[in-house]
Amino acid sequence: MTFFESMRDAMKRLAVFEELDVDAAALPSAVVSLSDRSVRDALTEVVTLSRQVDTLTSVLAGVAAARSGREHGHGGLVQETGHRTAVEFIRDVAGVTRGEAIRTVKVGESLLQGAARTPDSETPDEQVPAERPWHHPVDDALLAGAITTVQHDAIMRGLGHPAPEAGLEDSEAAVAWQAAAMQLLDEAPTCTVEDLAARARALRDLVDPQGAQTRHAEAFDRRSHRFWTDRDGVRHGRVVYDPEMGAWMEQLLSTALSPRRGGPRFVADDEKRGADDLATDPRSNDQLAYDLLVDLLRAGAAAQHHDVYGANQAGVRLVTMKDAVTGEEARRDAFGRLIATACTDDGHLVIPGPVLEHALCVTGTVDLTTDTAGNPLDVGRELRLYTRKQRIGLAARDGGCVWPGCDRPPQMCEAHHIDAWAEGGATDCDRGVLLCRYHHLSLHNNAWRITRTGTEPFVLRPPPHLGQEPIVLRSTSPLRWLWDPPPDRRSWRIAT
Repeated sequence: MTFFESMRDAMKRLAVFEELDVDAAALPSAVVSLSDRSVRDALTEVVTLSRQVDTLTSVLAGVAAARSGREHGHGGLVQETGHRTAVEFIRDVAGVTRGEAIRTVKVGESLLQGAARTPDSETPDEQVPAERPWHHPVDDALLAGAITTVQHDAIMRGLGHPAPEAGLEDSEAAVAWQAAAMQLLDEAPTCTVEDLAARARALRDLVDPQGAQTRHAEAFDRRSHRFWTDRDGVRHGRVVYDPEMGAWMEQLLSTALSPRRGGPRFVADDEKRGADDLATDPRSNDQLAYDLLVDLLRAGAAAQHHDVYGANQAGVRLVTMKDAVTGEEARRDAFGRLIATACTDDGHLVIPGPVLEHALCVTGTVDLTTDTAGNPLDVGRELRLYTRKQRIGLAARDGGCVWPGCDRPPQMCEAHHIDAWAEGGATDCDRGVLLCRYHHLSLHNNAWRITRTGTEPFVLRPPPHLGQEPIVLRSTSPLRWLWDPPPDRRSWRIAT
């Protein structure tokens, strides 16, 4: 099927909704008349068509950029229309932001890298395939409609390109980055674009731990605090955090504001009273965050965490494989720096070995033993609620709420028994998953179920009346790649 045939098919499926065949001015009223099922189905067809249009736009933008380089001077494709670059042309023609125009051009340029080319020969009509770049699976997925241009950009920007300091030969680097890209493609349908980009960055740092040190150092050098007073006498501040302190600050605010953001409900009575008071506090979340920071600064080193932000002390939990920092697997560079990585339990930040080693010096550690499927040890039915150590294990395994597309971190989640406790279910980690409060309530209120057979993946089963297929649930923690690795694990982990 050709590209245009595919678009025509999408238009035919959309044309089934005759209510939409009206003048543009009457379109809102026509859509309101659709049933819930029709709205969902029509949206699906429109999104399919939109993806195809976006892909074609990106390819055209890539060609426009190729024909508008500096070597073309004022005779380039877009220069003839008075535009300096293809980005400016796309921005004006499409009416989009500069950032969106840049993304469109970059996606198009990526697609053209693996396109057919004409060799310099006496038979210019002969087409030969170009050497395909490592990211061709991402390009192919976009052309096949499996991902959007925005997802393509998230994967490519997150992974970046193999750098010489990655410690790999060109062929090895290509294999490693391609395996990482294929893993991300497999997970793209079940996560948000923001989460996909975060996973890509985390996976890049796991593939390239030496490069992670360089990137962390560069991010640390960008840290800053700017303070100024405007002409009305109002004082302002702007902070750029380094990765470690940025994660710490995010955890601190998330812990303090958890009741306002739908945090866990299963807490002690005194904590619940405090949570209820915070939920009804007339201050906005931004005002509460400000007051918290001011209180912390005032209290300083003598502060008691109970006095400032309640019973749950904030902190960043780092997770790494024990062999990476002790024993025979530990590796160091020529300067004695640890070549390893650790990640936060939500999987959004990977830190390099030197920072990990510093953390090991100043904070405590908790050893977590898992089975080959990543499940922590069990405690059976002795306890109704999951223990603190079990929750650490669930956080390391799940990385946060496992509901498809949800980005809530572990501290915003509740542990759900997939086998109801009242019906004999055990408080075992292999029979529980993390769900945020909203999705935990939604699961129970709307008759969704989560099941699991042995050590196979957890499966989310929709209620029968929706007519949807079961969904295999995926962890968001980078540690999942240790027991569910990409196809070529040896090549993928060659640098670690």
